[in-house]
Order: sequence, then C-alpha cells, then structure tokens
Amino acid sequence: MSTAEIHIYGLAESRCDTMKKAGNWLRQQNIDFQLHDFKKEPPTEAQISAWVAQAGWEQLLNRRGTTWRKLDDAVKESIDEPSAIALMLENPSIIKRPVLSANQQLEVGFKAERYAELLG
Repeated sequence: MSTAEIHIYGLAESRCDTMKKAGNWLRQQNIDFQLHDFKKEPPTEAQISAWVAQAGWEQLLNRRGTTWRKLDDAVKESIDEPSAIALMLENPSIIKRPVLSANQQLEVGFKAERYAELLG
C-alpha cells in the first residue's frame, strides 16, 4: 500500500503517546503512512463530518483527555452531534487519536490487532 493510501490524523508523535505507538507499529510493519498533525493542518468541517458519519461522534470525541475535562459542565451535559462537530472543529485536540484512514475504512484510536486486521 502506498503512503497516499494510509493517513494518520492527530498530533505529532512527540506530543502524543498513542500517536507514537501507532507510528512505531506502522514502521515496524514497514507500512508507509502520511501523518497529518492537527496543530499544523487542522481537520476541516467536511473531514470531521465525514469521520462522524463513518465512526459516530461519540467514538470520535475524546472524553478522557485534558481538553474535555477543562470544558464547562453545561457544555459536557448538553453535547450532541452538531455541538460535538463544532467543538472538534474549534479544538481538534479533543478528537480521539489517532484517526487512521485506509482502504475506505476509518479506525479511531490505536489497537495493534485492529491495525493488523485493516492493513494486514
């Protein structure tokens, strides 16, 4: 599979342990990929909406991270798909990482077994 076919979206590997694990796993399997760092290349509304359509906003929204914990309780309690998309667009670091796009499939988060299934 060529680099153009596998895309990883998230933060730079130096900023996110899960991104580092995913990148290391891909390199160990000799799988080329293109990294899209949210800090340098924030996802567009169309991308986020497509990810939500494929994976669901609940899976895409990282409720374990610091960004979520810092939100006002009223925002957390009233979250729904449109407000989740707006929140992810405004602050991409609240998106669960990494988002892997390969073979017209989307995988949110990193599990070596799932990557092996999708890319093996």
